[in-house]
Amino acid sequence: MSNDITTPTATEPTDAHTATGAVDAGTAQRRSAEIEEQLRRDPGPFRVLTGDRPTGKLHLGHYFGTLRNRVRLQNLGVDTFVVVADYQVLTDRDLADHLSEHVEDLVLDYLATGIDPERSTIFAHSAVPALNQLLLPFLSLISVAELNRNPTVKDEIAHSRQSAVSGLMFTYPVHQAADILFCKANLVPVGQDQLPHLEVTRTVARRFNDRYGTDGPVFPTPDALLSAAPLLLGTDGTKMSKSRGNSIALAHTADETARLIKGAKTDAERRITYDPAARPEVSSLVLLAALCQDRDPRDIAEEIGDGGGAVLKKTVTDAVNEHLAPLRARRAEYAADRAFLRKILRAGNERANEVAEQTLSEVRRAMGTAY
Repeated sequence: MSNDITTPTATEPTDAHTATGAVDAGTAQRRSAEIEEQLRRDPGPFRVLTGDRPTGKLHLGHYFGTLRNRVRLQNLGVDTFVVVADYQVLTDRDLADHLSEHVEDLVLDYLATGIDPERSTIFAHSAVPALNQLLLPFLSLISVAELNRNPTVKDEIAHSRQSAVSGLMFTYPVHQAADILFCKANLVPVGQDQLPHLEVTRTVARRFNDRYGTDGPVFPTPDALLSAAPLLLGTDGTKMSKSRGNSIALAHTADETARLIKGAKTDAERRITYDPAARPEVSSLVLLAALCQDRDPRDIAEEIGDGGGAVLKKTVTDAVNEHLAPLRARRAEYAADRAFLRKILRAGNERANEVAEQTLSEVRRAMGTAY
């Protein structure tokens, strides 16, 4: 398939994204709602880029926060590229030492949740040289000061536990721009906290087009598709995270899930209510059960009533295990054939390379470096 796509009005600059990099979240939310309506009417003009770093098995936060939405977009008919961002874990020695295993686990989780390699392109970052070659011209379009101001980079650095910041980590937003623009994605599903990262991509696209697009724009200016990702806390009451050891992985068995939920933090009040502000730990568990059963969390809390933490945790355990049963069955089936996982990656890498080579050729022509 060619990577030439019809750019819909959703890719035009909007008030949500200013030349200074400031992002108006309210305007971004309204624009995202408009795009959702366009997707329902005609998904054909859209191409999505999304993905994850292979740092361990995905968990329920990933599932309800992003994975289900990717499957939804795929099933709507949106051309979807899913990057396994293996280059982005090279800053962590422990993770890089087990990279092959982590990559396979990530592909397993993708397939188990319903990402279909016949309709979505799953590829590895490191396997697409032309994509990574875009990083050099893109870096010339962004200043060090602009990278220093990026709040997401600051947060990554603060939580990296590294004694020094590598150039790879510092330039991550520009590498992400290459991920998005190599396939000319015009839509990127993100949470609101990722808007500054996407703004770097939009800035790169605009500046490249202004500087080199004498025969017309080379890149679309991608829009954010803001997700209403639910806030699920980990079993210790803090943000669910692979690195904190407080998550419920999609790969966990039913018994492991029951044990983890049994040890989840709650509070001393017996009556169960849904009040995320005043009772975050209890409310997160109630929300998890509601998401699994596609119900209103307030109804779940009302049913449990004075049953207390024990009834709450049993309700959540039953809901999670029932919801994940078919996913776990698919995951076990795929896990029995590791060669198939590599085959999926090779096929995705092949398509991604074709797309990236075509884009790089356009970039070279625009820059006058097609010797």
